Amino acid sequence: MEQIKTPSDSKTTMNELVLPNDTNTLNNLMGGRLLHWMDIVAAITAQKHSGKISVTASVDNVSFGRAIKLGDLVTLDAKITRSFNSSMEIHIVVHSENIPSGEKFKSNEAYYTFVALDGNRLPTKVPGIKPESEEEQKKFDGALRRRQLRFILAGKMKPEEATELKALFVPE
Repeated sequence: MEQIKTPSDSKTTMNELVLPNDTNTLNNLMGGRLLHWMDIVAAITAQKHSGKISVTASVDNVSFGRAIKLGDLVTLDAKITRSFNSSMEIHIVVHSENIPSGEKFKSNEAYYTFVALDGNRLPTKVPGIKPESEEEQKKFDGALRRRQLRFILAGKMKPEEATELKALFVPE
């Protein structure tokens, strides 16, 4: 019988403090450092869900909304939105907080895809996901469309095969 988990079973929160070595010449967090932290929190989340070593397969568009400053506290929240055979889509939301002023804001979000590996470093089956809330169900449903788009962009699927994407644009 297939093992089924809820998104909250594998969610992860990670905090980082922006130190001088993390910043650019404007004292803003370097984008590459933030991507590094996002990759780490996604890896932890994927490994908690699958119980296996998991590796990055893709990173969707990451846009940088507002600069994160030297000294800010960065909170990264990651949650599995859907799992497929051996892959897992992980949604990451990044918030920043200036502790002395108390100002908090959302700075980024992205979807990462990870693949679980067995002892021979080959893809291996992962537990399914059962959404519990309306928001989790929306992300779960959207994950198939995002997956098809990733496959098209990577040349692994022909656009005409993307039935979930076509359904958005072609009336029946």
